[in-house]
Amino acid sequence: MTTPALTSLSPNQGPTAGGNTVTLTGTNLGDVTTVRFGTTATAFTIVSSTQITATAPPGSEGAVQVTAISPGGTSGGLSYFYVALPTLTGVSPGQGTMAGGNTVTLTGTNLGPATTVRFGTVTAAFTVLSATQISSTAPSAPAGSPGPAQVTVTSPGGTSGGLPYYYIALPTLTGVSPGQGPTAGGTTVTLTGTNLLNATTVRFGAAAAAFSVVSATQITATSPPGSTGFAQITVITPGGTGGGAAFQYVAVPTLTNLSPNQGPPAGGTTVTLTGTNFADVTAVRFGAAAAAFTIVSATQITATAPTGSAGAVQVTVTSPGGTSAGLTYTRITLPGI
Repeated sequence: MTTPALTSLSPNQGPTAGGNTVTLTGTNLGDVTTVRFGTTATAFTIVSSTQITATAPPGSEGAVQVTAISPGGTSGGLSYFYVALPTLTGVSPGQGTMAGGNTVTLTGTNLGPATTVRFGTVTAAFTVLSATQISSTAPSAPAGSPGPAQVTVTSPGGTSGGLPYYYIALPTLTGVSPGQGPTAGGTTVTLTGTNLLNATTVRFGAAAAAFSVVSATQITATSPPGSTGFAQITVITPGGTGGGAAFQYVAVPTLTNLSPNQGPPAGGTTVTLTGTNFADVTAVRFGAAAAAFTIVSATQITATAPTGSAGAVQVTVTSPGGTSAGLTYTRITLPGI
């Protein structure tokens, strides 16, 4: 009888636990009585004189010789490689945006032969760096919604256990209170929105602000110095950068003239205030007394002098930008009164 010969194994590798089906191709296989992986005989089926399917038995990591035996003799051996099961011990970072795209480093063991990386059910692009490290690109959220996805690595040795990777929803801002403050900064601002819990940065325009996360819907921030006008507020989390609200920087008002700059203690005098940055004025005071006023323009206000004691008081103008330096208004008692 003719000795069997083996020309190929497919696949030629598998898990140490065994159990995968291996196709042996060769010649004179019709009378084969035994198939061995190393010294271990295994179950097999003769498909034809040129093909056998065998079930790989359990084995130790490394190569063994597969042989086929018939009454005609024993074939030469072909190498079959037992591959250890991959394991995962770390995923860094462990969270990212719903859109994916960030680089994630996977650490573990037996990662060298990796053939597939999955985030949940979604296959991810990856590069094997070493037997203990893989660099992968997170795909978009498998479920299309925030939450964890199990990261697994598959190799000829099998599929690892999973570690969670958390998809974080994009933050949004729906409210800013107060919505304006001085260009010098220092205003405590309450930001409201969604998905704020993991905030790492808050910016007013390009300037980073000190902040404290109160809850998933609220942050308190201190406005940094800025230029007159509107600055877009953005919040950065592992879920991405979100915004949707603006903060108005208001210049401190200045007073350059009062006309007239005196009047009776009984009040009632209409005083024209001239200066700059009057558009957002919220209060006019004669000393400590608030006065009724009308904003005429960014450079002019008319105010009604309130009642007060005879003598000089400082007139000031206050806006979200701060309080101006004062100009002197004198209450004069008319002769004979």
